[in-house]
Order: sequence, then structure tokens, then C-alpha cells
Amino acid sequence: MAQTDTATRGNWNSKLGFILAAAGSAVGLGNIWRFPTEAASNGGGAFLIIYLICCFLIGFPVMMAEISMGRKTGKNPVGAFKALSSNKFYPLIGMWGVLCGVMILSFYTVVAGWTVSYVLEEILFFAGNPEWATWIGNTGNGWLNAIFSVAFMSATVSIIMGGVSDGIERATKTLMPLLFVILIVLIGYVVMQPGSGKGLATYLRPDFSMVTPALIFDAMGQAFFSLSLGMGALITYGSYLSKKENVPQAAALVTTTDTIVAFLAGLLIIPTMYMAQAQGITIFNASGDLIAGPALIFQVLPSLFHELGGLWGAMLGITFFVLLSVAALTSTISLLEVPVSYAIDEFQIKRKKAAMYIGLGILAVSLVISFQTSLIGVLDTIFSQIGLPLGGILICLFLSYEWKVQNAFEELDTGNPGFSQSLVGKVWKVMVMIVCPIVILYNLLSPYL
Repeated sequence: MAQTDTATRGNWNSKLGFILAAAGSAVGLGNIWRFPTEAASNGGGAFLIIYLICCFLIGFPVMMAEISMGRKTGKNPVGAFKALSSNKFYPLIGMWGVLCGVMILSFYTVVAGWTVSYVLEEILFFAGNPEWATWIGNTGNGWLNAIFSVAFMSATVSIIMGGVSDGIERATKTLMPLLFVILIVLIGYVVMQPGSGKGLATYLRPDFSMVTPALIFDAMGQAFFSLSLGMGALITYGSYLSKKENVPQAAALVTTTDTIVAFLAGLLIIPTMYMAQAQGITIFNASGDLIAGPALIFQVLPSLFHELGGLWGAMLGITFFVLLSVAALTSTISLLEVPVSYAIDEFQIKRKKAAMYIGLGILAVSLVISFQTSLIGVLDTIFSQIGLPLGGILICLFLSYEWKVQNAFEELDTGNPGFSQSLVGKVWKVMVMIVCPIVILYNLLSPYL
């Protein structure tokens, strides 16, 4: 089987570049706002433990499958399925992944734009212009949503146009260390403040009485979303990976990095919420549940920063939304790269033209969502919570019963001789062939059983 020449498509300059780019794809707003509040509302440490299990026992094997398919073929998700099977049905799995990524990016761009608008909101508030701050921080203003969506998509397109090594790799080598530094600095400040101790206890103390099938479904969905599984991003990134690299090790490092960021986000967000409560700010809704999602990020926390006031309030507020913007950008880069890679491989379109036209096409959908933000929840359910796990099931079944595990082992042994005969290799075979598809399918169906 001929493999695409990576020199014409681009390739990673280093293993670190791949790991940071793939981890950047995995690390996003889901880690920063979705995971912590899911954990705090669903048994604290119990949810954290189940999430870690989902990441390493379910997410990690699927990630290895995706990366190995990409590196073996040197192609985008659709092209990878075409190269590994003559059956015309299987490329539809890759197309489903591309579609999921495109639709997630269409609403993700709007939310990412909010993070930028709130950097300006905090600057204006602490500069003594609260009226302007309120105006620019109005996420219900369709025109403002559209403007910031355009700005965020423009930044994403410009990075993708730079190529794999000079665009994606260079950007993530700067953005990912910056993200870790900001997270650690913010945590160091927050955990020293009144009220944060109660937040730490809520986050870290496990309450196994709250473990239900619905909780496990949420944890698995969060794992798939945060690890960028099922949408072809890791097939795409794997297609740029050198044959000398150790795929299992790289996948383990990416999974570990993602879970570390999610854990650190919990250490930041939940103590910050209880810190806000200590300042007299309401953190529970009418049903008695912790306020979550956009309301938490764009209402509760800004109220805390404003209440703190002064230099510390300004630094905390501005830095927090810079953190969110960085996390969002590392994800939008990978989301756009998937359809761009597809256009380059399948239609021989030049990278700059593909990035520009596809970016504009997705932006058109984002502009509609800017004025109809209620669509975000619908699209998230269809293409993220359902679409990504479904893609994961199909990838596992394809690798196991069409491409065959033995062929996948040959690819995984390249760069890691003897992996197929190792204990980890044997466990991976069982997981990807049997356990992962069954567990993912059960959790997809469990809300309806």
C-alpha cells in the first residue's frame, strides 16, 4: 500500500511538537468549565475517578487506534478508511468524524469568541468603564457574537495556513506552556483565599452514592470530548507523525496531559466558586445545583472578580479569560485542521486556499449560531455527546474486524518493537475489540433504557 508523502502534506518537526499539538487538541473549554462543574455536581472525587477510568481504559485505546490509522496511511480520516479498506461504506465513518468536527467548530467558535470578549470586559471594568464592560460582555448580543466569532476564526485560519510545523506546531509549543503557567499561578492564588477549602473538599471528596449510569455516561462523554476522539483529529495528527515515533507512548502522554489539565481546572474552578460564595455571590441555582456552563463562566466568576476589585481582582479576571482563550484556540486549531487535511488530500487543494474557504464556510454557520445561541445545546448533544462516542465505536469495530488487529499491531510495533507481544499490547487488543465498543454502546443507550 502506497503511503502519502508527508513532505507534501507537512509533518511534525519533533515528538514534543506532536504531543503538544495533540494535547492542545484535547485540552479545551471542556476541561476548563465543563469538567469541574460536572465533577462538583456528580459526586466530586467519585466523578473524577470514573472520568480517569474512562480516559485511560476507554479513551486511551481508541486514541491509539486513531493515531495508528493516521500514521499507517498518512491521510485524513476519510482517506485513511479508503486506504485501509476497499469497502465503500467505511469512508463514511471518516466523513462522519469530519462532519462532527465541523459542526462542533461552528458553535465552539461562538463560545470561544465569548472568552475574548470577556478579556475586554474585565479590562474595561477595571479601567473604570462598567457600562462599556456590561455592553461588550453581553453574550446575548448577536452582532457582538458575530464580531468575536470572526476574530477567533481569523486567528485559527491564520495558524492553519502556516502549515503543520510552522503553523500548528509552532503555535501549540507557545500556547500549551502558557496555559500550564496561567493555570498553576491562578490555582496558587485561589487556594489561599477564604472559602476555597470548602470547594476543594467538594471537588476531591468522593461521594459514590451519586454514581449512576447517567453519571458514567456524562463522564465518558466528557472524556471523548476532551480527548478529541471520534472526530478524526487524531487520525489527522497521526498522519503527520514519523515512523520512528512510539505511538503507544505518545498516546499515553497526550492522555496524561489532558487529564492533568482537567484535574488542575477542577482545582481552580471549584475553589473559585466557593470563594465567590464567601464573597456573598450566589453559586447555586433554584434547584439547589451548582451553577454550571456559560452562566458560571460569564456571570458568577466575573461577579467575583469585580467584587474583589483592585489589582488582584483585575489580574485574576483578565488572566482567567486569557487562559480560556488559549484553551479554546488550541482546540479550534485541530478542529479546523481535520476538514482542511481532507480537502488537501482528496481534492488536491492548496493549504492556504483550503483553510480560507473552509474557515469561511464554517464561519457562515457560526454567524447563524451567533444570533441563535439556543442551537449550541442542540448541536453539542448531537455531534459531541452522541456523535463522538459513536465515531469511537465505529473506529474500534473497523480496526478490529476490517483492517484487523494484527495489521494495527504491525504499525504499533513500528517505533516500539515488541509492543504486540507485551502485556499492554494484549490488553489493548481486548479493549479495542470487545470492551471499548460494548462499554461505549451501553453508555450511549443507557439514558434510554
